[in-house]
Amino acid sequence: MSKPLQSVKGMNDILPEETALWLYLEDTVRQTFESYGYKQMRMPVLEQTALFKRGIGEATDIVEKEMYTFEDRSGDSLTLRPEGTAGTVRAGMQHGLFHNQIQRLWYIGPMFRRERPQKGRYRQFFQIGVETFGMPGPDIDAELIIMTARLWKTLGLEGLRLELNTLGTSETRVKYREDLIRYFSASQELLDEDSQRRLDKNPLRILDSKNPAMAELIKGAPTFEEYLDEESADHFKTLCETLDQAGIEYIVNPRLVRGLDYYSKTVFEWITDQLGSQGTVCGGGRFDGLIEHFGGKDTPAIGFAMGLDRLVELLKDNGTTVNSAPDIYLISMGDLATKQGLVLAEKIRDQIPTARLLSNCGGGSYKAQFKRADKSGARYAIIIGEDETAAGTVSVKDLKEGDQSTVKQTELAQLMSDYLA
Repeated sequence: MSKPLQSVKGMNDILPEETALWLYLEDTVRQTFESYGYKQMRMPVLEQTALFKRGIGEATDIVEKEMYTFEDRSGDSLTLRPEGTAGTVRAGMQHGLFHNQIQRLWYIGPMFRRERPQKGRYRQFFQIGVETFGMPGPDIDAELIIMTARLWKTLGLEGLRLELNTLGTSETRVKYREDLIRYFSASQELLDEDSQRRLDKNPLRILDSKNPAMAELIKGAPTFEEYLDEESADHFKTLCETLDQAGIEYIVNPRLVRGLDYYSKTVFEWITDQLGSQGTVCGGGRFDGLIEHFGGKDTPAIGFAMGLDRLVELLKDNGTTVNSAPDIYLISMGDLATKQGLVLAEKIRDQIPTARLLSNCGGGSYKAQFKRADKSGARYAIIIGEDETAAGTVSVKDLKEGDQSTVKQTELAQLMSDYLA
């Protein structure tokens, strides 16, 4: 006997008993974003590899080690998207969304990175992202952070802390980068393998190392505050003042750099201590130079992404449950009653569009069907057999209280509407 097929490592099935919580999260996110005027867009999961090499940066871990890249039959190099910003920018440029326009966009879907699977980090993971374009001021930075704070409140998530930093402009980072390389080069023997590899290509990422053996070395590194240009400093100061007025608590973390090359000025992360090492549930920042880097016009932009897998884990830890049980279970006995029952079910759905009604299919005795009704979690059972079909009636049973009554079929939809109101 051949071995049963298994899912690919790090790519998990989301089973029916789990999806109710996922749908609740997705619906809450959608409603929150739409209440701020954001519009959804959908991009393909496959893009040209060059998009991510140019957009994310060839010296990043994602491009160097984590992307799923292959050649198609035409010899083109394609990559399963590891993140959403580069694809959003590509789509916006391709379809003319950025020319003298302000855009507030959001997306949802699977991303792919070949990382070591662990709780909250998978090789296929789901992400919701927001990207805005055409707004240079700190007001839109503040709106994004305030919007995420509202989302946590709506979801009932507590204990998330906000960390902020500013990376200045690309011009001001050049001098900082040079001094950072000089500083770490003087103690190169203390750098781990990843940091040595990053030293010349992306030294800011060394600041984000989680290696405890390098903590003291990183602590003594130059801070960006000494190099910050006046415009970026004023931008960050106004952002902090706005968050203060909005009652949003935050920590300024000068070591927060984020993992992608395209960030500038504001960067931020929402972090939890409930998920072990996978503590960042939402992160983002400004990427003002990315569109120009792709050959477009200079366009201010800021966005964030949040991991749905991690948010679902937080909701579970928080005890959040979603009732996905049907309201009504329709029990029928005999061919004629089964046909009539399906027609009655449609009439109920016509009158009560929000009703969750599960019709028994596949036959079975009354005893078996009642067991299925109980197992489904339904509150009410509608019973129709040969006698009820002949009399034009049905029986309605409250499966919680045990009460049962008989009602005319013509009055059933109104009765159930009253029960479910």
